Amino acid sequence: MKLGSPFRPRLLSAFLISIFLGSAPATLAQERGELRIATSYKLMTLDPQYANLNENTSLLSHIYERLVYQDDNLELKPGLATSWRPLSDTQWAFKLRDKVRFHDGSAFDADDVVYTIERIRDFLKPPSGGFRSYVSGIKSVSAPDPLTVLIETDGAVPNLPLFFSSLFVMNRPSKGFETTENLNAGHPPNGTGPYRFESWSSGESLRLARNDDYWGGKPAWSKVTFRVIENPAARVAALSTGEVDVAHAIPARDVASLKQRGAKIASVGAARVNFVQFDVARDTLPGVTDKSGEPIANPFKNPLVRRALTLATDRGILVDKILAGYGTAAAQVFPNGLPGTSANLLPEAPNYDEAKMLLAKAGFPDGFNLVLAGPAGRYPGDAESLQAVAQSWARIGVNAQPAAAPFSVFNTKRAAGDYGVWYGGTSGEAVDIILHSLLASPDPERGTGALNFGKYRNEAFDAMLAGAESIAVGPERNAALAQATELVMADQPIIPLYHFHHIVGYGSRIGSYLLHPRGWTTAMQTLPAME
Repeated sequence: MKLGSPFRPRLLSAFLISIFLGSAPATLAQERGELRIATSYKLMTLDPQYANLNENTSLLSHIYERLVYQDDNLELKPGLATSWRPLSDTQWAFKLRDKVRFHDGSAFDADDVVYTIERIRDFLKPPSGGFRSYVSGIKSVSAPDPLTVLIETDGAVPNLPLFFSSLFVMNRPSKGFETTENLNAGHPPNGTGPYRFESWSSGESLRLARNDDYWGGKPAWSKVTFRVIENPAARVAALSTGEVDVAHAIPARDVASLKQRGAKIASVGAARVNFVQFDVARDTLPGVTDKSGEPIANPFKNPLVRRALTLATDRGILVDKILAGYGTAAAQVFPNGLPGTSANLLPEAPNYDEAKMLLAKAGFPDGFNLVLAGPAGRYPGDAESLQAVAQSWARIGVNAQPAAAPFSVFNTKRAAGDYGVWYGGTSGEAVDIILHSLLASPDPERGTGALNFGKYRNEAFDAMLAGAESIAVGPERNAALAQATELVMADQPIIPLYHFHHIVGYGSRIGSYLLHPRGWTTAMQTLPAME
């Protein structure tokens, strides 16, 4: 079992940067026809600033671009901004790339960046505005000239450039703010990216055409079609028969058979975590009962119960059997070795005897019943992980009924409060951003707790995280984040399960596929085979 083995990212070359910015060296970017990609991602909206979900950021990155990019070491690289620097503790200056145009032909300039920030900060409100936390600390933004943006923050925000690596830049309309409804109604999205929007059929497909005027060079593919295939077996079959050229989120169990059929495989450790999350706020929970089926008080409010379930979780089975070694067991939000992680947090082997004693001490000597919810087909091994966790918990008297559903159904029900405990996953730009959204106390004004669906609150952790976030990027900040992580994980608001590896399969028309630890699946990562 890979218990928290260090994350060792590859060194990024200038070649790889060019791929992620949308172009490739001329010798490789020879024109090809249509690229067909099978994805489990359903594009939720055409509004690039509405929902902070990987399906949106991955797919819309063909159309829209960011000021800053992260390489595969998660270091920052220029995007639409060529440089940035702090002028003081509360002021930043960003210099923008010249001669960039939106798909409608209009010039990109600083006014578009001002609009982007103001739309996210001031216009989009919950349940939209999933990116608001990235700009909530911005007091003012101005454009002294077309290629300069000045930003003033309420306090020190040393991580501001990293925040901009998540925000797509939109074109300022002639008046007001674009509504999400209008963007979803069929008005063509207008970005600066390497591909133009052609059509979108929700839940079925996204079609794109090459942007011949792209500032980063001519993209390799004239057309790109994303086919939504949520079932992993169906994605594997589509790749095997040549119906698609690329299939993402390949189950580890299918890697060997795909190789035997001539497909190629690319994989990389993911900068993300999959976990079990508890509702710790409500007094009673749906699906949580005693052994006779009668409702009981919320057991997850008691940290002893959360600790017992953690000790009763066998991560080794998840990594070795379900992920077939394509992953590492987790004890925190990012794999050990990435900036901000703690070397002191290592996954534990299960201890069922101690778990039983903790349950008895918490007042549940006979255990209890619960429904363990989760998505099916969204993450590698998600439905199987529900089954494995349920089997582990049964050994201490906690009878968990797995309830897997398509992600859209699961997400809606989770938001409606239909679940008391569930399996989930998240990725992010850095450790502090995951901590900020997943474990910090929910606060719409500060933008914290956007993914804290369990409504966990810990004032000591909030203070430690805020202190860490006030430190400039570097070793001191990383150490402070590690200490904050140690504090919150001792309380077990979630059970980190594993950091899976992204696995992508591709066929004979593809020369190479360059994976990123954030898990994006794009045409820009896909180079055609040489003829």
